[in-house]
Amino acid sequence: MQLTQQIRIWPTEAQEDVLDDLSEKCRLIYNFALEERKKAFEEDDKRISYIEQQNQLPKTKEEYPEYKWVYSKVLQSTLRALDADFKSFYSLKKKGDESARPPKFKGKRYFTTMVYNQSGFKFGEGWVRFSHKHPSKIELKFDIPEKFSFDIVRQVSIYKKDGEYYISVNYEEEEQEYVDNGLYQAFDLGVLKHTAVNSKGKTIEFTNERPDRYWEDKIRAVQSKRDHCKKDSRRYKRYDIALKRMKRKCADQMKDFQHKLSRKIVDNTRSNTIIVGDLSVKEMCSQNKYQKGLHTSLHNTGHIGRFVRFLTYKARLVGKRVVEINERKTSKRCCVCGSEQDMPIHKRTYECGDCGSEMDRDENSSINIMSRYLSQNGLWTAYQRFVDNLRQTGIAIQEQALYS
Repeated sequence: MQLTQQIRIWPTEAQEDVLDDLSEKCRLIYNFALEERKKAFEEDDKRISYIEQQNQLPKTKEEYPEYKWVYSKVLQSTLRALDADFKSFYSLKKKGDESARPPKFKGKRYFTTMVYNQSGFKFGEGWVRFSHKHPSKIELKFDIPEKFSFDIVRQVSIYKKDGEYYISVNYEEEEQEYVDNGLYQAFDLGVLKHTAVNSKGKTIEFTNERPDRYWEDKIRAVQSKRDHCKKDSRRYKRYDIALKRMKRKCADQMKDFQHKLSRKIVDNTRSNTIIVGDLSVKEMCSQNKYQKGLHTSLHNTGHIGRFVRFLTYKARLVGKRVVEINERKTSKRCCVCGSEQDMPIHKRTYECGDCGSEMDRDENSSINIMSRYLSQNGLWTAYQRFVDNLRQTGIAIQEQALYS
């Protein structure tokens, strides 16, 4: 399994100058290649491939020797990034999206990410070194914490974020073999909390921390002040720096909580199979068109999808598996008798008018997700055990309803 690790580096002033020079050459090669593609597309409706532009690199280096400073695969990766951007543009155009626009040129202040793919880098005990042919001959060797050790490294990227330099290491990590131990845990994922039920019929809730609620008013106030300033003025820049810092801190706090929660779930559950609902954020918002608060919590945050990714890779590392299934109507359907009713998002208790059952809506949904997974996969013994355990936990009316 391939994982990615972000590590901060502290280059000297001389090393920063070299990094900036190399990044500038990557920016220029990106812009020149983009200009060639845009001109061909606008004049002749022609698509220039990545291979064609890559084959022109040797000739470009002969005409402009300064491009030889950059490691060859870094320039190739820059052209690959442009190719990916243009493919997205072509795809939108093909679908008839009139708002589709080609990629933009990168300005002089832009630090272009330098990607070393498979070669051009070397790791040692507490350090990493990158290849280049800059005339200054300054070595790009950086100290990294000794706790980071990688057996097989596929790719390393150097980038700049908020004035700080980082490397992103893509490496191989061996995952444990999955064995179905007959124990399962199903999750109903939500914005405020995640509710789970296991094979023994026991439920547990994990409350989500919401740093975005703390930062929301502060971010909105600073953004309003910034937008009332003249762009690129001294005050505008000051507010813009503060705004970016606040947004970054909010995102980091949310990621930190999700990493810790996913690790806690994987390490503390005895179940080797974790079932989660395949939640469609777009569908949720389309069904609740006028719930502004819900849209703010879901759109452009990636909270739920990111949590599932964290949970998935952590589970694979220890020999467990995360399975996503369709959770359509699991909130509307009574887990006792199977009848359905509308459940607006503000209604937190499921009250069935047919069988009289009453329980938390998320608990009802998690039981439906577990039952659906076990029945769809023909795990009838586990399903029977789950039904019996539900009855023993106090949901007495489950006895006749779940058998029907």
